[in-house]
Amino acid sequence: MGIVAILAIAGTVLLLTLPDGNAFNTRVERIFVQNNNLTSQAEVKLLEILAQSGTAFSDTLASYRMVIFVLLVFAAALLVAALVFLVMLVTLNRRMAQIERSGIEVSSLIISREENTVYLNTMGFKLTDAMMETLSVLAEARLDDELLSGAQIEGMISGRDASDCEEAAGATRIKRLRDGLGNQIVSELLVKNIARRGYMLAIDKGVIEMV
Repeated sequence: MGIVAILAIAGTVLLLTLPDGNAFNTRVERIFVQNNNLTSQAEVKLLEILAQSGTAFSDTLASYRMVIFVLLVFAAALLVAALVFLVMLVTLNRRMAQIERSGIEVSSLIISREENTVYLNTMGFKLTDAMMETLSVLAEARLDDELLSGAQIEGMISGRDASDCEEAAGATRIKRLRDGLGNQIVSELLVKNIARRGYMLAIDKGVIEMV
């Protein structure tokens, strides 16, 4: 608001210090009054031109004042808008940081194998068979309070021993599941990767339902 006040003061000073639009006309009028012996046609014509120039000068100054006023209002509006957007951005960043610390709030997670769809709160996500397998494995692990490494996820889905599977294969399945959920922020908060421990669903296991 301080910047807006400075703009308002600067604009007021600028408008007040502009010369009087009638100053030129006043000088021409003074010439008429002080030189009443200017009677020749050329002299009268010259005075008429001077008078017209004064009128044009007055109109120009009036338009300058209007342009300056509009530009100052526009600049002030832009500054206020920028300030509002900055406050909104800071608030959003704080909200996102809070969500990251507390995790996503899920009141219901329904995994429908028959429809190949997962219902997250009120949102439904259509997934492929492979994505549904990955989500189901993670949900079962969450019900058992377990974390799964990428190799364990791949082993449970493929039916092989985890020692025979690569960590990258499970990580790829997690990435595809996140892509299937669409929203990067939601998917990354829902399917969390705890460093050197594994993957888990960051939700209360009581809200999980598999049908």
